[in-house]
This record gives sequence, structure tokens and C-alpha cells, in this order.
Amino acid sequence: MVRTIAVLDDEEDILELLRTYLTKAGFKVEALAEPEKFLKAVATQPPDLILLDLMLPGTDGLEICRYLKKRPETASVPIIMLTARTQEADRVTGLELGADDYVTKPFSLRELEARIKAVLRRQQLATAESSARKILAAGKLIIDSEKHQVEVEGQPVDLSLVEFKILELLTSRPRRVFGREEILDHLWGQEKVVVTRTVDVHIRHLRQKLGPLSSLIQSVRGVGYKFEE
Repeated sequence: MVRTIAVLDDEEDILELLRTYLTKAGFKVEALAEPEKFLKAVATQPPDLILLDLMLPGTDGLEICRYLKKRPETASVPIIMLTARTQEADRVTGLELGADDYVTKPFSLRELEARIKAVLRRQQLATAESSARKILAAGKLIIDSEKHQVEVEGQPVDLSLVEFKILELLTSRPRRVFGREEILDHLWGQEKVVVTRTVDVHIRHLRQKLGPLSSLIQSVRGVGYKFEE
């Protein structure tokens, strides 16, 4: 599964450098220089990780960090701060606000890549540990990953393994749109030999089994699907 990284930095040369390097490293990169456009973009389509420059003209990066961690759409998205500040107090403040790591400018691209992968691994482990039993849709949908069981309004629902894995993926990041190819990669990885339309068939069956909660799985035309409470 391709991970998405959103970058906010006012220096265009750094944005282009990060976009080029991280794309080659296998990430999808959304790089923006304007805070308002950046905040709108990550709220609409939450990324897997955010690289946030703290030294922005007219804007305090720490306040943006605070804002992101208070918003339900981005509260769980890990943040790595990019900072030219050498004061320990600034770094500590950022970490106390919820940032997961920081990199001091000028930085090594290889070190930054290693830190990104380390933060994403920690996030994945934390998500796996906390998502063994999810209660969604105001308690009407319960997903037990350890037992591979699903309940809809208190009634057990019999899902196939593929349907269960699709539901797990979509609910792992509510409101995030997952493309058909991305869903196929999650199900079968490089060994997939099926076409993207197969996803539509499984989604249709999954919706039928979810019954009154079928509308929680929404289609995004030309892209894929998302889970919307």
C-alpha cells in the first residue's frame, strides 16, 4: 500500500527536493507552501504522515501542529517537524503538542526517510494494538479483528475473509478514500491476478451484508471507496 505524505514548507526548493526524493522512495507526496491550502487538503484527504515546517512566514508552525491534533480528521496522523530552530524548548513544545518526531535543518534525506519509516512503523503497531475491537457508527458497528467477527446493531454478520479485510481497511482511516488498486494491493499484494472491478463486486456484497449500515461505505466516483460515519 502506497503511503501518502503531506508536506508544508514555504521554501519551494525544499518542497521540490522532498517531492522528488520521497516519490522515488515509494511514497505519494502532496507538497504545499500555503498553510490555508495545506489545512484544507489534509482535512479533505488525511495523509498517512505530515512533514511540518515550523518556521513559516506569518504563521506559527506550532499552532498549526496544535490545530491538526485537535481536529478529528487529522488527530491520529503522525507529524514530523522540520525546524531550523536550535532551541530545545521549541522542540519540546512541539513534541508536547503531539508531534511524533523532529528533524533539524539542514537535514539528510536518508535520515529523514528513515525517521518517516520508523514513525509509520510505530503508528502501524499502535493502530494494530488499539484496533483489535473497534466500535463504530455510534456503537452500531463492532469489528473484532482478533476473532474476525462483525456485529451490526447487535447481530452477528457472516463476512468472507476478503469482505472482512476490505471493511478493516476502510475503517482503519475513516473518510480516507482508498483506490481500487490500493484495495487490491492490501488484499493480495504483488500476487494479485484479478481486475479492479473485482473490488466493486466485493463491496456490493459487503454492503448487502451490512444492511441498515450499508451507506457507511461510500463510493467516490472514478477513485474508489471510503468509510464515512
